[in-house]
Amino acid sequence: MIRFIYNLFWPIGLLFFLPGYLMKMVRRGGYREKFGQRLGIYDRDLRARLSQSREKRPTWLHAVSVGEVMIALKLAQQLRTLEPDVPCVLTTTTTTGFALANKNAPPWIEVMYTPLDFLPVMRRAFSTIRPARIVLVEAEIWPNLAAEAHAHGIPLVLVNARLSPRSEGRFRRFRFFVGPTFRLLDLICVQERNDVDRWTALGVECSRIKYTGSIKYDPTGLDEESGEVAATFLRDVLSAGRMDSSRGEPGLNPERPVLFGGSTHRGEEEIIAKIFMRLRQKFPSLCLFIAPRHVERVREIRAQLEALPLQVRLTSELANHSKTEPDCVLLDTTGDLRRWYSIATVVFIGKSMTAHGGQNPVEPIMARRPVVFGPHMENFVTLAGTLVSNEGAIRVHDVESLERAIENLLGDVDARHRLVRNAREVLDQHRGATARAAALIADLHSGQML
Repeated sequence: MIRFIYNLFWPIGLLFFLPGYLMKMVRRGGYREKFGQRLGIYDRDLRARLSQSREKRPTWLHAVSVGEVMIALKLAQQLRTLEPDVPCVLTTTTTTGFALANKNAPPWIEVMYTPLDFLPVMRRAFSTIRPARIVLVEAEIWPNLAAEAHAHGIPLVLVNARLSPRSEGRFRRFRFFVGPTFRLLDLICVQERNDVDRWTALGVECSRIKYTGSIKYDPTGLDEESGEVAATFLRDVLSAGRMDSSRGEPGLNPERPVLFGGSTHRGEEEIIAKIFMRLRQKFPSLCLFIAPRHVERVREIRAQLEALPLQVRLTSELANHSKTEPDCVLLDTTGDLRRWYSIATVVFIGKSMTAHGGQNPVEPIMARRPVVFGPHMENFVTLAGTLVSNEGAIRVHDVESLERAIENLLGDVDARHRLVRNAREVLDQHRGATARAAALIADLHSGQML
């Protein structure tokens, strides 16, 4: 009955939310590409590629956006070590997630857009993909997708399960409606041990909930990868901005100390820029890097910064030699943030001052860079609290304390190293999470677990 009501009102809800949804897609760009896939419409070439793997049906991984896509790719690679011939389909909701997946996915992963959770659309998707199992990353559990998987006897897994206090409270209030969908999950891999009780309280059998740690925070294999990949990337990019001996132009000096604003949201760019301008009186060679969470805001941010005034250059412009070094470098590409963190001296984590939720602090920590964040880290509440309590990160509560923290770190190399060392010890608690989740998925698929 609940699912009948859901499908009955689904078209009405779509019409209600469609204008805002389309506006967001237009702002982010790229929405026309493969738009039909969202409606379960697939071209002949895609269907032909998927039909080639009929004997070995694919694992369908669903990831919403950039962060979830990185987790899905990491998990897929681990599954591949257990099942060397496994094909995968990776669906993503946002255009930025789709672009990142296309850029980084190996040939054995077919990248597609997520079909809308309307019953006719979802049934077309199932008949085209014909998955052997479905792996959902972090949060999105759609009723029709879950019901179709259950009806076809396809194992349904939620990995890196995230359940914030706010989400838990909302699910508890509407447990009558969401409980039946949650009970269709065959396996839930949770990030923290206390998450087991929270999912059980929502009606999921305890035997189906496994503590694995966080795939996102799992540092396994990232030490070498982050160092080697970042070094090559920065050498290639920054070499174009260094001294051009034939023209005598300074370009971008990679030796300058860098204040880095990572995944910033509206309002935070101006805050960090004004702090930078004041700190430059004490650290004259200081440079500012800003990576906005939404790259479509680059033009708006550049205008704000140049009005302060600051000389701003986009990362896509670094190859163009300039007679002066910029005050600020603004990242206008997607998918390169993890590598850019290696140039930072101090990193401010965005969406933690002027917006709620916070962004992922793990990537700069893996790049061995100290992190500072504001009071709003609700999406990473456990990790943020653990980092702060173990002196692996600094939490500030206002602009003044943010400036003091950055100034102290810029002037104290020992404090920076101590912060990074403590932070990496926290992340080591999640080491091996990817392998544990992959093993559980493989066992579930072979019928060994339940």
